[in-house]
Formats: sequence, C-alpha cells, structure tokens
Amino acid sequence: MLGRGAVHKHRDVQDGAARAAVFGISDGLVSNVSLILGIAGASTDPSIIRVAGISGLLAGAVSMAAGEYVSLQAQKELVERELLIEKKSIDTNLEAETEELKSIYEERGIDSDLAEEVARQIMSNSEIALEVHVREELGVNPGQLGNPLLAAASSFVSFSFGAFVPLIPWLIGEGNSAIWTSAIMGIFSTALVGGVLARLSGRSVFKTSTRQMLVAAAACSVTYLIGSLLGTSIT
Repeated sequence: MLGRGAVHKHRDVQDGAARAAVFGISDGLVSNVSLILGIAGASTDPSIIRVAGISGLLAGAVSMAAGEYVSLQAQKELVERELLIEKKSIDTNLEAETEELKSIYEERGIDSDLAEEVARQIMSNSEIALEVHVREELGVNPGQLGNPLLAAASSFVSFSFGAFVPLIPWLIGEGNSAIWTSAIMGIFSTALVGGVLARLSGRSVFKTSTRQMLVAAAACSVTYLIGSLLGTSIT
C-alpha cells in the first residue's frame, strides 16, 4: 500500500519495443510448436520436420517484423500529420483553440471561469499547448510515438527465439521422444511467458500462465490431430 503523501508510478504502457518482444516470443512459441507438431502428425521424417520448423521460424519472424514496422510507422506518421495540423491551427486560430480546450475542461466538470483561466495559461506556451491538445484530442503522448525499426528488430529476434525452442529436440533427436519433448518445451515455455505477462500487467501469475499453457496445448493438439488425419489420408 502507498503511504500518505506517496506518489505511485505507472509503467510505460506505450513502449512498442517491449510489447513487440513479449508477444513476439509468445507468438513464436505457439505458432512454431503447432506447425512442428502438425507436420510430425503427418510424417515423422526428422528432415522434413526440421525444414518445416526452420521455415516457420524465418517466415514468421520476417512477417512479424514487417507487420510491426508497417503498423507502428503508419501510426507514427498519422500522429505526426495530426501534430502538424494542430500546430498550424494553434498558430493561426489561437482563440478558437483556446475555446476548444476550455470546452474540453468544462465537459470534465471544471468550472467555466477556471477552465478558461487554465486554457489560456496553457495556450500561452505554444509547445505545451500543442502537447496538451494532442493528448486531449487524440489520446496520445507525442513524446512516446515509438521507434518502428527498434520494434521490428525486437519482434524479429523475439519471435525467432520463441520459435527456436520447440525446434531444439528435432535438431538433436527424432521420433516420439522428439515429439513429446518439443510439445512439453513449447507448452511450458508459454507458461513462463505468461508469468512475465502477468508480472507486467499486475495479474495473477498462476491464472495467466495456466491460460497460456491451455492455449498452447489446444493448438498443439489440434494441429497434431489434423496432421495425423492428413497423413493417414495421403498414405
């Protein structure tokens, strides 16, 4: 608990690189262990499974990195465009922007006179005015737009790491032992990721880890079953 007068601190919930890293590992684990077990259900030829696993790792990592870069870059460009529009409006329509800010504060229950005084004080500094308007109107912090390249690199590395874990047993073994080891390593690794997510979000570690394990186990079971059915029908 916080003591009287203590100020609590919030986590940085807009950190694109950290978000991409955590979810990249999770996606890499679930998608590649599902792919590997799906192929293993159809064929236990270790060379085929290795090729499939490595291909899944590379394709997934590149796709994740590209998607992360495109989405974050598009978001950043959109916000930057709105920043320019807002800055121009503040420079050319100061009174209108002041009235707009006043109205926002009035809608939040602030007395009209006080809202006008606060709005005019804020609008007296163009940099602060721009930041406040963007926060109030767009709901974003212009100083935390994220780095698309860093997020993409983080996503690529983290997905590759996650996808590599269930592939390890097939690099050193084969057959049923590799199938079981790959499944167990993948499922329990997702539990560890769930624990990290729980710590970051303040949720129950047990519940979040269990949820992650169940999702991974379900994905593995479904893909292995489909692979087995396809393998049987082909033969």
